[in-house]
Amino acid sequence: MTQASQPPSLYAAREPIFPRRVSGKFRNLKWIIMAVTLGIYYLTPWIRWDRGPSLPDQAVLLDMANRRFYFFWIEIWPHEFYFVAGLLIMAGLGLFLFTSALGRVWCGYTCPQTVWTDLFILVERWIEGDRNARLRLHRQKKWDLRKVRLRLTKWIVWLLIGLATGGAWVFYFADAPTLARDLVSGQAAPIAYTTIGVLTLTTFVFGGFMREQICIYACPWPRIQAAMMDEDTLVVGYRDWRGEPRKHSAEVKLGAEQGDCIDCMACVNVCPMGIDIREGQQMECITCALCIDACDDIMDKTGKPRGLIDYMALSDEPRERSGKPPRPIWQHVLRPRTIMYTALWSLVGIGLVFALFIRADIEMTVAPVRNPTFVTLSDGSIRNTYDVRMRNKNGEAREFILSLTEDDDLVVQLEGQEGQTVDVPANTTSLQRVYVIAPLGTEPAMQESSPFRLWVEDSKTGERAYRDTTFNGKES
Repeated sequence: MTQASQPPSLYAAREPIFPRRVSGKFRNLKWIIMAVTLGIYYLTPWIRWDRGPSLPDQAVLLDMANRRFYFFWIEIWPHEFYFVAGLLIMAGLGLFLFTSALGRVWCGYTCPQTVWTDLFILVERWIEGDRNARLRLHRQKKWDLRKVRLRLTKWIVWLLIGLATGGAWVFYFADAPTLARDLVSGQAAPIAYTTIGVLTLTTFVFGGFMREQICIYACPWPRIQAAMMDEDTLVVGYRDWRGEPRKHSAEVKLGAEQGDCIDCMACVNVCPMGIDIREGQQMECITCALCIDACDDIMDKTGKPRGLIDYMALSDEPRERSGKPPRPIWQHVLRPRTIMYTALWSLVGIGLVFALFIRADIEMTVAPVRNPTFVTLSDGSIRNTYDVRMRNKNGEAREFILSLTEDDDLVVQLEGQEGQTVDVPANTTSLQRVYVIAPLGTEPAMQESSPFRLWVEDSKTGERAYRDTTFNGKES
């Protein structure tokens, strides 16, 4: 096959993008969000929270060994995974809400890929200079001492950021000060070093060399977002009816009246995705609004009104083309779709809060031992056996009292225990074998099945929990 007849390649080599520095309200907002989110991520594992002598004092901790999740005063047990599921549902509904109202605002401001990419670009600009300087360095074929020094310095700082990222992640799964000492001394578990290594590498590569490719090719959200958006969604757009024809266009050269766009390329040069917003909405756009800051700055310098590039809704285009003002923002935000998402999000949140406040500090489960179903004792009485699990969620050991519903025909006995009390350590589940006996001639002993209720009571607080079960006797 000749060179001319070969099919075109399906893969295009990445051309690095070097966004120019820009200032403005949206860029300032991104700086604030980046500082807040990175601060939360890196510092949260070091916040202390006193839970008592037998519990960890880390405010946020995913204790995988003990299957427990601590979040300040909230403690989530394995059987309470519905709290985690509820939070995930709220996160999904929140993403739908913000996307339907403001497009890919999550991607542009708070997505981890965006936040760390912003940080990496900031480091790159500090070390190598602004856009033109970075472009010259990139196009320089010769690797002289200056280029090697700048690139190595940048890569080392990137690696340190990646190392801090991986290190902060593992601190969420163990006591941060203890794990930090173990990591330095080489005594930490291999999984900790492996996790840090993987996250360091992925942060280094994703934030440094695959910035826009992760958003375009790896992330599914650009392809899903269309289902969340409609003609009233506020997205970053270009008012072509005001900006066209551009300063250097063929129409202007033929005598047409020039629009407000002077074709300075400022909006393209600041875009972290390297797109031209003047070509319309594109899948690559992450709605970061940096092009708005760049264009507003140019409009100020040329004496033209701001807003040539701005947040706008497709439904306002006919109004603006006819010279009418766009509808107020609140009319775009408050519409049936966003109200529905807000209502669902609120209902899930209220349900979680309600479930959090009504949950008991003691819980129990009762499992009848079916092999055998019952035992006939030497005096003719019938005995059933039950495995009772008592869960103490308090931060101190408690004494639990086991009892039955008021029924003179049934007697409860605890295996290995004197009386009817069981000591359950703090934040643990205790398994106790319980015998329930019906004396000879009583009604439960003579019936095939008799319902009863087994109670457990905290001797200190009086809090109680119960489970209904059945007593199996001889069929009359």
